Amino acid sequence: MQDRKGLRMEKRNMSLEKVKMPEQDPDVRNKNFDEVALGYTPEMAMEEAQRCLHCKNKPCVGGCPVNVPIPEFIEKVAAGDFEAAYQVITRENALPAICGRVCPQEDQCEGRCVRGIKGEPVGIGRMERFVADYHMAKGDTSVPEIEKNGIKVAVIGCGPSGITCAGELARKGYDVTVFEALHKPGGVLSYGIPEFRLPKALVAKEIENVEKLGVDIETNVIVGKSITIDDLMSDGYKAVFIGSGAGLPKFLNIPGENLLGVYSANEFLTRVNLMKAFKFPETPTPVKIGKKVAVVGAGNVAMDAARTAKRLGAEEVYIVYRRSEEECPARLEEVHHAKEEGIIFKFLNNPCKILGDENGYVTGMEVVKQELGEPDASGRRRPIPIEGSNYVMDVDSVIISVGTSPNPLLRTTTPGLDTQKWGGIIVDEATMETSKEYVYAGGDAVTGAATVILAMGAGKTAAAAIDEKIKAQN
Repeated sequence: MQDRKGLRMEKRNMSLEKVKMPEQDPDVRNKNFDEVALGYTPEMAMEEAQRCLHCKNKPCVGGCPVNVPIPEFIEKVAAGDFEAAYQVITRENALPAICGRVCPQEDQCEGRCVRGIKGEPVGIGRMERFVADYHMAKGDTSVPEIEKNGIKVAVIGCGPSGITCAGELARKGYDVTVFEALHKPGGVLSYGIPEFRLPKALVAKEIENVEKLGVDIETNVIVGKSITIDDLMSDGYKAVFIGSGAGLPKFLNIPGENLLGVYSANEFLTRVNLMKAFKFPETPTPVKIGKKVAVVGAGNVAMDAARTAKRLGAEEVYIVYRRSEEECPARLEEVHHAKEEGIIFKFLNNPCKILGDENGYVTGMEVVKQELGEPDASGRRRPIPIEGSNYVMDVDSVIISVGTSPNPLLRTTTPGLDTQKWGGIIVDEATMETSKEYVYAGGDAVTGAATVILAMGAGKTAAAAIDEKIKAQN
């Protein structure tokens, strides 16, 4: 008996659970920076692919911000044609090895999967990762042939949105130059997400694939300081895409935040990931972390910071969050991994003061317990302090992870660029064009801190709009 795809029905895997992903043991991995999840074997990938029902209306595709043809690539995986699966994915997604690891699939493609109604959804992210890793292991050195049109476009920022926009435009024949402020490309992929979640050699490889399309990446260029957007337009760039991210950390504005031993999560993770502090003294950048560490916040960045602190030798690491676990914004997988690794969660607790000694070093953190009231503007129940519930946590390091905002440099040096009060660039969501003609923006510079794949989707939308507008003018 055959289904409409021609696959024998008895080959369908009707298990309610995904094929389990092999992982490092929690008590081993919390002391190293090697990748936690070890990936599928070919047999595992093919078995998981056979769980896909190949629904006629493809709800999973509707959940993907870059519209990867998911059932089509899964069909290739089920047949064991992994290279063909890679070609299907990369028609729409230039960074599959990255997305397979860090996308919040549970809220996107897998969140729409029909198999998830009565069991676990199909492991789309796990298969995407496998396919990308398989292709990478082959050591493909082919260079695509692209007919150039001689038109220059500038991209600011070499993070997910910038890389995606650059790659899409290069495929269309444009001469694309990416200007990156840091000394390594990758943006948040390089400085933010830890090695144990996203190996940096892999990031470099995926960026190299974009460079093969003819994209020129210039590092150590701060647009707004080294050169302005108006300068770029004067230099012959027909359009500019801003993908500069949201790298400016927010703080709590409580007493003691200037004490020694207090970090923003941005600074802490950049030192460890980009500057390789975890290899000190082999690398020249140290990072001092105490024996007892409090991480304030409960998003993905907070989980990254807490799990990193543990790996750097902290004996006790706390996640301190003013709401309950139910409101926790981090991915379920990240919370699960953190708990496995011995991170201690202090829900319904809110810091009100950081304490220090006469030398200015952190000695503790005063916390007030919370209860939840009615939902606020975020849709989550509002935390309310419980009077008289204050107590002091015994910690010697505090990492603040309560969000970020865009760096004000670009908006203050670009006349005619409209922004939100909090700093996000205002765009037409259909095209990602800003108030300044031929200047586009996307990713965290527009939305504030969000996900890698949403930033990629914005870069892709902008590239299509830039191409359409330039063609209409020529």
